[in-house]
Amino acid sequence: MSNPAPVKRLHNGLLEALPAAVQLPSYDRHNLQPGIVHLGVGAFHRAHQAWYTEQLLNRSGGDWGIIGASMRSADVAQQLNPQDGLYTLIEKSEANRFQVIGCLQRVIVAPQEPDELVQAIASSSTRVVTLTITEKGYCHDPASGELLQNHPAIEAEVADGLATPRTAIGFLVAGLRRRREQGLPGITLLSCDNLPHNGRVLGAVVTALAARLDGDLAEWIARQVTFPCSMVDRIVPASTAADRQLAEEALGVSDEGAVSTEPFSQWVIENNFATTAPDWGSVGALLVEDVTPFEMIKLRLLNGSHSLIAYLGYVAGYDYVHEVVSNGAMLALVRAYMQSVLPTLTVPADFDIEEYQEQLLQRFANPALQHRTAQIAMDGSQKIPQRWLQSLRQLLDSGQDSTLLALAIAGWVKFLGGQRDNRETFVVDDPLAVDLQARLEVTGGNVALVRTVMEQRQVFGDLAAQDPALLEQVTAFYTRLCNEGNQSVINALVASLPAAEV
Repeated sequence: MSNPAPVKRLHNGLLEALPAAVQLPSYDRHNLQPGIVHLGVGAFHRAHQAWYTEQLLNRSGGDWGIIGASMRSADVAQQLNPQDGLYTLIEKSEANRFQVIGCLQRVIVAPQEPDELVQAIASSSTRVVTLTITEKGYCHDPASGELLQNHPAIEAEVADGLATPRTAIGFLVAGLRRRREQGLPGITLLSCDNLPHNGRVLGAVVTALAARLDGDLAEWIARQVTFPCSMVDRIVPASTAADRQLAEEALGVSDEGAVSTEPFSQWVIENNFATTAPDWGSVGALLVEDVTPFEMIKLRLLNGSHSLIAYLGYVAGYDYVHEVVSNGAMLALVRAYMQSVLPTLTVPADFDIEEYQEQLLQRFANPALQHRTAQIAMDGSQKIPQRWLQSLRQLLDSGQDSTLLALAIAGWVKFLGGQRDNRETFVVDDPLAVDLQARLEVTGGNVALVRTVMEQRQVFGDLAAQDPALLEQVTAFYTRLCNEGNQSVINALVASLPAAEV
């Protein structure tokens, strides 16, 4: 008896044979020229910026192919390059929708092909570089937004004059330097990460690194390069074997690069481009003069709630976001948290903030996404300054209630201990994990422990010294969470809240 033929793998030559129910590129991929370089070509980029670019190419064409760069491992390149850059985007809801994305032309593995990436940035055809490198990829101090001059990779780049870039920031500076040497104009560097004023942060760290190498280069960048801010929103869980199986069943071919997401998407971009740029506004992106109100709403309501769900929910025993919000007390806590940070937001006149909050809760409740709390919990030291602490400072300065943010911080401090309430242990995935966990070993009880953690200035700045009452409140919650368990504390807290808050 013969073995069944192996399933073919997705590539250009198979597109015409795919089922009619699968949406395919409607443009000629063979004649597509690159115009965008993207750093950090993970699942989020493929479900967001690449998806918007795909809609644009399907609508009106243009030379806006994407050269992607993986900043660390070769995994994505191994998934996508044998597939001619093609992959399936699965929009998960009651009825899944499948679309093959074709705008990604190739993936460069930056550590293995550094000059390839520098040259892609320096190419005359490149007009925009987009980034999703996560907060820690900016090599910055989250509390101040400035370049960490003593970051080991930054120090190494300065020492060898960027002969071998090691960071995303280093690759950008090396690419811009080569553009200048070739007499080419500047370009747009567009951050798409969850950082407040992300374009300003990117501009600050790029210019700071350039200034350490060549003052004239830093001045050229200031004149020629723009760094628009942006706000991105789409829930994109880490890809799984189940996603790849779904894609194979829908397409009839194997797809190692399949990505799943939700139907909702949003992209707000500051209209500040150095040269021509893709007309993303024609396919749903919003171009504005000031992104700040939109990014604050998203960071503090969506991302802030996500972190609350992750740290308190994961330790309580919930593996997925939809499980957390299916619990009545947890859902009430998230609602109350959103209400508590509303006073810190400036809401645009035509923006329905109540509807937005309800929409977020519906998105969180989507069981098809299988969004893991552990995924959201990664890199907390890089996330909570903008998701929680800026709101907290505003509430404290205006004398408003900050109880739920104190609980959130206490939940994160407990999470750093690496143990769930069922006694299961886990590894804390955070660039400051060694430093933070060493602080948990301090003698002097919970008061000293919480104070020592909150004296980590890269995360908290001077918050601990400024507000002793906050320190007491966080310590009290931390003690209760450790003694009673997260769920019990949340049940009691929610029961004590005024009905209007939940």
